[in-house]
Amino acid sequence: MFLLFKIEDSDEIKKQRKGLISEEIENTFTTLPKDFICSISLNIMNDPVVIVSTGQTYDRSSIARWIHQEGRSTCPKTGQKLVDLSFVPNLALRHLTTLWCQVNGLSHDSPPPKESLPKVFQTRASTEANKAAISILVRNLAHGSELAAGEIRVLTRTVTETRTLIVEAGAIQYLHSLLKSQNAVAQENAVASIFNLSIDEANRSLIMEEHDCLEPIMSVLVSGLTMRAKEIAAAALYTLSSVHDYKKTIANADGCIESLALVLRNGTVRGKKDAVYALYSLWLHPDNCSLVVKRGGVSALVGALGEESVAEKVACVLGVMATQALGAESIGREESVVTGLMELMRCGRPRGKEKAIATLLQLCTLGGAVVKEKVVKTPALAVLTRKLLLTGTDRAKRKAVSLSKVCKGCDQNTQR
Repeated sequence: MFLLFKIEDSDEIKKQRKGLISEEIENTFTTLPKDFICSISLNIMNDPVVIVSTGQTYDRSSIARWIHQEGRSTCPKTGQKLVDLSFVPNLALRHLTTLWCQVNGLSHDSPPPKESLPKVFQTRASTEANKAAISILVRNLAHGSELAAGEIRVLTRTVTETRTLIVEAGAIQYLHSLLKSQNAVAQENAVASIFNLSIDEANRSLIMEEHDCLEPIMSVLVSGLTMRAKEIAAAALYTLSSVHDYKKTIANADGCIESLALVLRNGTVRGKKDAVYALYSLWLHPDNCSLVVKRGGVSALVGALGEESVAEKVACVLGVMATQALGAESIGREESVVTGLMELMRCGRPRGKEKAIATLLQLCTLGGAVVKEKVVKTPALAVLTRKLLLTGTDRAKRKAVSLSKVCKGCDQNTQR
């Protein structure tokens, strides 16, 4: 039985534990918080749930026995009559109790949630209970708890209501500090939490303006301690740049385009995709287009045509860029662009083939005479175009017809 007292360890055990976990974790979680204790059993809660009627939290087995086996119809703490006997899981508190037990070397089997996440937040009572648990977590975060950042990361993956509670508890300002942590795990957890929070539109101005997180996010992108942290920073910049007013600010940040290009070249498949999305989003601001060209963004995108995992997405982005003369000309100057798009036409999925031929057509239309000639004189073009005329999607067939006309026009001009 775990009562509301500080759990004392022998000096020897403490020495052993220090070899396994950080001093910071020990300092934060040595004392058992009273909120973790079920007031019925006086044990630490294994599966905390909230009574819908009163908003009080108890261990599931204890409150179920109180109500169903002992036939009681009042709240153990408040004495209120329970109009609604149902209860829902307190997931935030469950995370914290599990974490505390892990850190202190105690056995604690936390069961999987029996209800879907959205249901947890359908009642005011459960929201208040989760708010209290999140408040505990953010207090630990405020004291520099790197472990708390990991828990925030987990909780921000869930639903909008959870993220809102975390923001209201003041987590962003403390995550801001951890973005510059020299602990690789803490830095990754912090930037992942910021990314998760940025998914909700309402949080983006808080991240960018009120808490001024762009500079530390950029620091992670440029010189993060792990490639994964850099990739998550790229994803965060993509979501933040969905606000048009932020696109220019982000693109002009030192090292932004160059670092996104590096993630696109060297990252994992997930990281490469995030870098593609971020470069695409930044391109959509007219003032950023020349920056993306000059700082290597277009070159990195063309190079990624050789990566099967992202080639289709890259072709789609290049097709959008090529609708502007600057984009078409800069893409056309890249040595490998035609062969890369041809390879996608040859081996890609139907949608990928469609994007590839559409981009080639745009290059011929707006890329200038030199680019057009380079496309038209590629030996495999005629064969691949004819094949798409027979087997491509409806849009691919239309693009193939148009590209065939361009090729025919070039041949006639050459003969003259």
